[in-house]
Amino acid sequence: MLLKKWSDSANCAIEGILYAAKSQLHLRYHLYAAVLVLLLSFVLGIPRVEILIVSVVVILVLLAEMINTAIEFLVDMVSPEYSEKARTAKDVSAGAVLVTAVGAMVIGYIILFPHLEALFDSGMRIAKHADNEITLIALITVLITVVVLKASTGRGHPLRGGMPSGHSALAFSLWLAITFMTGMFAVSLVGLVLAVMIANSRVALSAHTYSEVAVGALLGIGMTLVLFLVFR
Repeated sequence: MLLKKWSDSANCAIEGILYAAKSQLHLRYHLYAAVLVLLLSFVLGIPRVEILIVSVVVILVLLAEMINTAIEFLVDMVSPEYSEKARTAKDVSAGAVLVTAVGAMVIGYIILFPHLEALFDSGMRIAKHADNEITLIALITVLITVVVLKASTGRGHPLRGGMPSGHSALAFSLWLAITFMTGMFAVSLVGLVLAVMIANSRVALSAHTYSEVAVGALLGIGMTLVLFLVFR
């Protein structure tokens, strides 16, 4: 019962993220930028503290955009007719997003430019990372991609229905990551069986079709494989 309540609450929260991504083009741009910045940070091999700063800045930009969306809907609900105060509230909210985005650009420039400069001076190279770090960036990248794809198709809920299956994408991504990390056939086989069971449960619960599950599995496997081949 407690698990179901948590799942329902999580579904409502992620539904808000998905709705914002569907309705706000700027938020989708920010999600694209978030993936690109994180991958660039991995390619450059910037120190962990700087990656943490970049990650926090990315989260703040996404948070500001979502709060702005919520404020806009609230203002439209409270004041359906034109109001100067309502317009001011929306302008201030949009201004907060602009300040956050510009600040993120400045911080990103300060952190990333020296590393980009060193990359061109020393020649093109891709930094290598530990398996656990690659697994983390793979899961984040897969999750953001699922949100963007569901927002683009406009179908389903974040934890139920729609193309592709997020559960399948994350399950198979984690299975492949475990395979790379352990290098043990038995462990990989167990992980694969669990991933298949999760995917099959989505069909059994009528949450997804076989095609949605298959696309999710291929998405998780493909993106994770590429990241391990590039950064390992």
